[in-house]
Formats: sequence, structure tokens, C-alpha cells
Amino acid sequence: MVGEVIADRYELEELVGSGGMSSVYRARDTLLERNVALKILHDTYGGDDESVERFRREARAVAQLSHPNIVTVIDRGEDAGRQFIVFEYVAGENLKDVIRREGPLPVRRALELTLQVAEGLSFAHHQGLVHRDVKPQNVLMNGDGSAKVTDFGIARSLDVEHGMTQTGTVLGTSNYIAPEQASGEPVDAHTDVYSLGVVLFEMLTGDVPYEGENFVAVAMQHLHEPVPDVRARRPDVPPRVAAAVERAMAKEPRDRFASMDELAAALRACLAEERAGDAPDGGATMVVPPPPRPAARSAAPPRGRRRSAWPALLLVAGLLALAGLAAFVLLSGQDVPGTGGGAEGAPAAAAVQLAGTRAWDPHGDDVEHDDLAPQATDGNMDTFWRTESYRASFEALGKPGVGLVLDAGETVELERIVVSTSTPGFTAEIQAGDSAEGPFERVVSPSQTAAATTEFPIEGEAARYYVLWITELEGPRAEIRNVTARRR
Repeated sequence: MVGEVIADRYELEELVGSGGMSSVYRARDTLLERNVALKILHDTYGGDDESVERFRREARAVAQLSHPNIVTVIDRGEDAGRQFIVFEYVAGENLKDVIRREGPLPVRRALELTLQVAEGLSFAHHQGLVHRDVKPQNVLMNGDGSAKVTDFGIARSLDVEHGMTQTGTVLGTSNYIAPEQASGEPVDAHTDVYSLGVVLFEMLTGDVPYEGENFVAVAMQHLHEPVPDVRARRPDVPPRVAAAVERAMAKEPRDRFASMDELAAALRACLAEERAGDAPDGGATMVVPPPPRPAARSAAPPRGRRRSAWPALLLVAGLLALAGLAAFVLLSGQDVPGTGGGAEGAPAAAAVQLAGTRAWDPHGDDVEHDDLAPQATDGNMDTFWRTESYRASFEALGKPGVGLVLDAGETVELERIVVSTSTPGFTAEIQAGDSAEGPFERVVSPSQTAAATTEFPIEGEAARYYVLWITELEGPRAEIRNVTARRR
């Protein structure tokens, strides 16, 4: 078929892959003069209504997904009875090829790639789609080394009334298949969490966790065999990373991460630990041994023996505690009362405990994951509040922004609000008001682009309620991991 022109527009140049139901070609879009990927359903399935509908459903499903870590659908059609889908062309190899060539990947790189895939799948889940065939072969690497998820050919709706997998139907690839999928049970987002856990296992060790002579042999191991210990195969994998793999691959869906978002949060925490370890000082991490157990009481020592070692031990413990406090200050950048964290000779500002109460979406449906608002102020970097996922800019939607309402507990004059995020690049300002229900009309900190941690200096009169008002997104959504404040 190379050289053939499909739909008077797409000239097939090279066969780049072939599966059980379709083949993929690199093609030239003669109209727009660019390379594309053309997926064509095999002729043997052209007369099978169910196969044709599944193929069309893939096009419809992926057309809803506009995300940097998902391959984009450009077009769909039929030519001379052949069904085809046109995708963006990703000029690179797939993740399976990378693993075969390089073997176990560096831990940091494996985490970064897994996080990119998790973010793409999370977006799909929020659009109501579960992939059901997550594997390295379905992760394409573009020119800058970023990962893009492809092949939603067996994706199904997460809506039970509109296409949940029928009990008794087994679809997927055995090396990465979740236990509930292998047994023909209904699937949901937990299924993709399991498969992505297997992919991370393979990136870290160079091998899949279970091997067998055929589909059934491997699937039975996914159903019944314990999750292999990553550190037994590769001892340098950090315990936190190994624990994340084990939880993602739990046999029971309820024992896995509750969502792809939660898995992504765990991966970010693992990455932060890795990056800290790469710092010149090793991330200023101090491991302090537990205090020694008190020795058994003995008879009084004879006169003239050396003095007890306890004062020296207490001095060492005190020095270790001070060193630990200093390391905390260096790592967190937070002022500690009594350490002179402000201007020289000035007392440090006192912390104010903010409470995330709700989202602020007066120009939309007034709902923006209100239930997650408290997670932005719980002090846990593994939890977060997030906006909805948007496929267009606020400006295109005629919407000035969305926000997170913060309650200081009392009317207080703040010096600054510090925001930590896992999605830097969005633009935000701080507004203030007299009620958690709004309005928020006073801008007390001007607009700025958020970094991973951003300090918003507060100017203006005292207030109890503040809102982090996001006016422009860098990606499809913003995630707020932690918000803290200091009073004047």
C-alpha cells in the first residue's frame, strides 16, 4: 500500500507498525504539506460491524482528548470501504524500544516518563475514558524525549450506562493486564493504574514482572502471584519508589491508588526525593540514629572512674537537633520563630493557618472540585486541590478565571501567601473579601506567573477571606499542593 493515496489527500510513505486489527503508516498530508500517522483497519475486519464500530469509537474517544501527553486525532474517514484515522505524527520510537535498547532506565528518568503518562491518562479519565491497554508499545517518545499515550483502540467509557466492559470479555495485553481485566470483570480507572505500575516496574528492572508461555499463563500470575519486589531485582531503587510500584500493582483495585491523580502525586513526591538526592549536598538530608537504649542499672562505680558519658551524649543530641532545624530551614525556605528569619535583628513573622474552604467559580457553574479545597492547606504535598481540565483558554471560554477560597480564621493583616504547585506556569493573583461566598473585589497581590513555589506579597487592609484567583492556565488545569501564610 506504500505509495497509495487515501481519500485523495494522504500519501502512504512507510509502514511503521502493524497489529491484529490495523496497520499504521507514516503518510504525507498533501493538502497541508505535513507528515501524519494514518491508522487503517485491516480489510478482514471491514465487514465486521463490531470491529468497525470499535475503530470509529477510538476516533471519537481520542478526538475529545487534547493533552500534551496524548497523541492528537486529526481526522477520520472511509475510503473505498477502508476505515482510517489520522493522528499527529510523532517522529520517535516507542517506550518498549527504549527499554529493549537501554535496559533498566535511571530511576529519575523512569519516574519522569511514568508521570507524563499518568498525567495523560488522568486527563482521559477526567473526560470519562479508561484506556485498558496501557503498555510501553503504546507510549511514543517525541524528539525531546517526552512521552505521548496512543492507541485508545479498546478504550471504553467510565460511565456504567454507556459502555462499561461487559463481564466475561477479556481485552488487553497479558504482560500488563490488571487482575480484574484478566478475569473479565468490569474495569475502571484503577485498571490503568495497575498497568502503568507494571510499565514502571519494567522501566526500573528491564523486565516485566510475570512471564509465561502464553496469554493465560501470564494472566493467571497477574491474578494470583504476589507482586515481585522491585528492590530484589534492583537494590538501588529507593524504598518510596518500590512502595509506589507495589501499591499501584495491588491485586484488589481498592488497595491501589484511588485515582491516576493520586498515583501522579506519589510519583511527584518520589521525583522530589530523587532531585533532592542529586543536590550537591545530597539534599541536606540528615539521618539521625535512634537514641540508645538505656543501659541496665548497675552498682555505683568506684571512686576515681571517669564521669558519665550522658552529658556528652545530650550535647551531641542537641547539636543534631539544631542541625536538623537548620536543614529544615534551608530545604523549606520557611522562617522559624526565634531564628531571625526576617530582616536582620527583626522577629520572624508568625504563621497563619489557612483553610481551603471551597472553589470560586462565579463565571461558570460555581463548582470547581470544592471537595478538594481542604487538601490545598492540609500540609501534605501528596494531596491537592485542582481546577477542572480545560480544552481551551479562559479567554476563549469568555471566563476571567477560577479560584480557591482561603479562610484565615479571623480578620488578619497578612504579609505574604506562599503557593506550592505541581503545575507551574499558570498566572494568578490574590484577592480579598469579607465572606467565603464572595465577592472578592480587592486585589491585594498583583498578578504573577507561578513557579513550583511562589510568594505573593500582600498589600492592603486586613481581611479574613482570600482567594487565589487563577486567570490563565499553562496546561489543561492547575494543581495547588500547599498554601501557607504569614501575618505582618
